[in-house]
Amino acid sequence: MKEAREQHSGLRVSRRERMQEPEAVAQMLALARLGWGTKRIAQELGVARNTVKRYVAAGRYVPYRSPAREGKLAGLGAWLQAQFAQHRGNCDVVRQELQRQQGVLVSLRTVERACRGYRAEWAAQARATVRFETAPGQQLQIDFGSATVEIDGARQKVHVFVATLGYSRLGYVAAFGHERQAAWLAGLEGAFAHFGGIPREVLLDNARALVLAHDVQTREVTFNERLLAFARHWGFTPKACAPFRPQTKGKDENGVGYVKKNALAGHVFASWEALSAHLVRWQREVSDVRCHGTTAEAPRLRFERDERVTDRHNRATSDRHIGASLNRL
Repeated sequence: MKEAREQHSGLRVSRRERMQEPEAVAQMLALARLGWGTKRIAQELGVARNTVKRYVAAGRYVPYRSPAREGKLAGLGAWLQAQFAQHRGNCDVVRQELQRQQGVLVSLRTVERACRGYRAEWAAQARATVRFETAPGQQLQIDFGSATVEIDGARQKVHVFVATLGYSRLGYVAAFGHERQAAWLAGLEGAFAHFGGIPREVLLDNARALVLAHDVQTREVTFNERLLAFARHWGFTPKACAPFRPQTKGKDENGVGYVKKNALAGHVFASWEALSAHLVRWQREVSDVRCHGTTAEAPRLRFERDERVTDRHNRATSDRHIGASLNRL
């Protein structure tokens, strides 16, 4: 039986294939520019080869609006997709939230049918975004994680700031007693000093201390004014990952887990100072020199060879930044 198709902006879209998110399409095009074939790209990102062919042929992301759903769920497509991602594919929870937030009562089967197309796309997006590569000096990903650690004989909750360079995977870790805005900004300043420069953009989660609003449909972001002033001062562009999709910040999400399991698990510290000294040593002797599972290289080696390079297009930082002698990454 022939597949039903829709015509939109020059692309023929099979109803059996969900349209990809802009981030996934950007990965397809980037890999194609590197000379990858469509079959290899499809295997790497976990999508259909015909989907890759369409976007590569178009050379850009083409937005597509699905036909409006019939009945009680009409107009709720974007909301359902966001809820599906937030609750990790649990349609029964989505059904409950549908009644609680939207006042719409439907059966579980109805919600499952409406969300049928989201599962494969959501899983593929999670795999693909973790693997997405950025140019040297382009992006720094930041996040917080927490763990309970024994310090000075007492069990205490430690908030760990983790920053990871997108290209080299070189990281920076700092421990705080909270995750308020001051900790986010102090963590960033520490990362800039540690790396000896400033990336072009910083990818962050939608933490309330940094992001006031992020529209799921339009992707319009309202950043906290203090964060914007901080970004102007240091000369980087803040970028928020898609709502309910922390996997778009996958390198740093993995980095948080790595720190908790490798640097903190099972350790006891005499003081906060001892904890901070341990993290510095761990970064230098363990994290920086390990063979990374994705790049197959040590982050420090990759950073020193490719990412510390300065060119005439990257301006030197001023005295009010990290130091007069340091340049942007």
